[in-house]
Amino acid sequence: MRKMTDCRDFPSETHCTLAISGEEDEVVRAASEHAVSVHGHTDGPELRKMIRDSLKDEIPQHA
Repeated sequence: MRKMTDCRDFPSETHCTLAISGEEDEVVRAASEHAVSVHGHTDGPELRKMIRDSLKDEIPQHA
């Protein structure tokens, strides 16, 4: 099952609205890169664990 994370679930000063979905490892990697480059976090095991623990199952969109 695809996973997703949404910046709107984590209030920030930038009011970021980015949502990322895909395979779990892809989402963790992309979300950690985004958290570092946009939100100023430091990449590392703690950040990646926090992201992984917050992932939700993506709800499939039907046309």
